[in-house]
Amino acid sequence: MPDVVDLRSDTVTSPTPAMRRAMAEAEVGDDWYGDDPTVNRLQERAAELTGKEAAIYVASGTMANQIALHQFVRSGHFVVCEATAHVTSTEMHSSAVLSGIAFHPLAAAARGQLMPDQVAEALQPDPYEVEVVDLVEVENTHQVGGGSVMAIDDLRGIRKAAQEAGVPVYMDGARLFNAVAASGTPAHEFAAETDALMFCLSKGLGAPIGSVLCGPDDFIEEARRSKILFGGAWRQAGVIAAAGLVALEEGPGRLVQDHVHARRLADGIAEATPEAIDPTSVETNILFVDTAAVGHGAWEVSHLLRDEGVWSNVVAGKIRFVTHRDVTAADIERTVTVWRSLTTGWATSGGDA
Repeated sequence: MPDVVDLRSDTVTSPTPAMRRAMAEAEVGDDWYGDDPTVNRLQERAAELTGKEAAIYVASGTMANQIALHQFVRSGHFVVCEATAHVTSTEMHSSAVLSGIAFHPLAAAARGQLMPDQVAEALQPDPYEVEVVDLVEVENTHQVGGGSVMAIDDLRGIRKAAQEAGVPVYMDGARLFNAVAASGTPAHEFAAETDALMFCLSKGLGAPIGSVLCGPDDFIEEARRSKILFGGAWRQAGVIAAAGLVALEEGPGRLVQDHVHARRLADGIAEATPEAIDPTSVETNILFVDTAAVGHGAWEVSHLLRDEGVWSNVVAGKIRFVTHRDVTAADIERTVTVWRSLTTGWATSGGDA
């Protein structure tokens, strides 16, 4: 659609010409039998990047998470995670239906980031031996936390607390490579502090479809069975895995530009409405704008932005903007101009839209 700046999510990108060529020319087999060579190459590359023994390619981040939770957590047992984590908000119903899992949510002090002492306390045994925790889950970057990055030292502390309690650690790394780009910590160092993790190819990396779940050989072998159980068996999946391989080669190196665009957008919004956002909180490609600070509801503002050709989303009661490969510097400046125009109009009209 022409004249639209689509900042709803980093899932809205179109495949690059290189991805389309790779998809058209992909060597394929039947992935149910494990003989699609392009899928196998993608899985091997994902395992190599994360330092894990093996990996499995699935349709979505939710599927990867649900397979992992199904394997780690016994029905009726608990997952310790941050209160606004994707697994305990968007995916909670999936876990209930598929695996009978419950959650022990912990409220982070800031930006969705759990601290080791919180986790250690949550892992103390229930004196009545009723509530049993089977897993600690972390999210990196943390979406509702504003794309915040978990510091590697904090992750190491969480890992230590979990090991002392005999509990595994799983990472929802949907935007893992944004965390890598922002922190300088390699993917394999984050992964080393987990028993298993997943990352999405179809977010910042820009592939059209898919996520990869990574872990030990025996874990991934069982994940293959769970994938089939959950209806995730697919056939000549190399057609889309080919785009994932391109995304893994092209994507990580350019994520810093998305972060630059997000910070510029935050700065521009703050210049017009300082109370709506703190630009220093923007670490990666996600920013949240508090429209209550300017006297309007988030959905109302989202609709007004859309009328001006700027598409956003509403998450946790705030406007969410997500930068990505298809957003240019000119798009960011246009968005800043639209925001400034709207907020100037509110100021001169006494707050009425």
